[in-house]
Amino acid sequence: MTTSTLTQIESDLQALQQEATGAIATATDLDTLEKLRVNYLGKKGQLSQILRGMGKLSAEERPKIGAIANQVKEALQGALDTKLETLQKAKIEAQLKAETLDVTMPGVGRPLGKMHPLQSTIDRVLDIFVGLGYTVAEGPQIETDYYNFEALNTPADHPARDMQDTFYLPGDRLLRTHTSSVQIRHMEQNEPPLRIVAPGRVYRRDTVDATHSAVFHQIELLAIDKNLKFTDLKGTLKEFLRQMFGEDLEVTFRASYFPFTEPSAEVDVKWQGKWLEVMGCGMVDPNVLKAVGYDPEVYTGFAAGLGVERFAMVLHKLDDIRRLYNSDLRFLRQF
Repeated sequence: MTTSTLTQIESDLQALQQEATGAIATATDLDTLEKLRVNYLGKKGQLSQILRGMGKLSAEERPKIGAIANQVKEALQGALDTKLETLQKAKIEAQLKAETLDVTMPGVGRPLGKMHPLQSTIDRVLDIFVGLGYTVAEGPQIETDYYNFEALNTPADHPARDMQDTFYLPGDRLLRTHTSSVQIRHMEQNEPPLRIVAPGRVYRRDTVDATHSAVFHQIELLAIDKNLKFTDLKGTLKEFLRQMFGEDLEVTFRASYFPFTEPSAEVDVKWQGKWLEVMGCGMVDPNVLKAVGYDPEVYTGFAAGLGVERFAMVLHKLDDIRRLYNSDLRFLRQF
């Protein structure tokens, strides 16, 4: 009985090796190979099940079967390792082939973003004034009556305070109607001499049409120093406008009125054969200097302001201010 059992176990081990070797050789992926390993060499695999019959063998026969079993196990483990290396290499090669960049293929074009004409105009203006020695200053868009009107020498009965012009908010607040309020805040916190340029969004109760908007952008400049004169203002603005529109630009100043400057003027330029009003300016009113604690007997200053939308419309020959706000890609792709 022992001899027949020994022969049967030997036969089973040989059959297992032959079957397992063939299955391992035909495995096509790593998951299948792992399942074969567990099936043949796992704790509950076929090799373990065959070796359970060793209990029926004599003490002299068991070492012989053990040696054969080790040979089968080593052979199968070697076949598994070889197949594993082959499948891993094939997987890597397939991945590299799939991810290879073919430099001969045509490129995929992606649209690039462009600067909005309003922002490009603001940047152009700021670049010029920074080049002239000015510092960019900013302030809040929600202001108080004091900074928006009172400190700028605007009387209580001035038309700019009318509800048709200003968006008033609760608690003595309003949406600023100009960036001149930035000048007051900056002067309160800094001693002269100073030169600043203040860009920003402003709000007025205007009826929207081809040349007006309730929300628009302004850029204002302010210079405070000893012995500044109107000729300094004219020279600064002429240089700015020539850099903005061209060297041969004709510029003229017309007398005007603003509550926070005295004397005041409107600035016109001759652009493509027509005179265009582009800026307002003037010498800072002494009352404004007093409001921020400056001595008007020692310091003088000048200020000027421009509408960014107006400059953008002139530079890009636009016929309607609303084009700048409607986000029409057909329009924006032109810039």
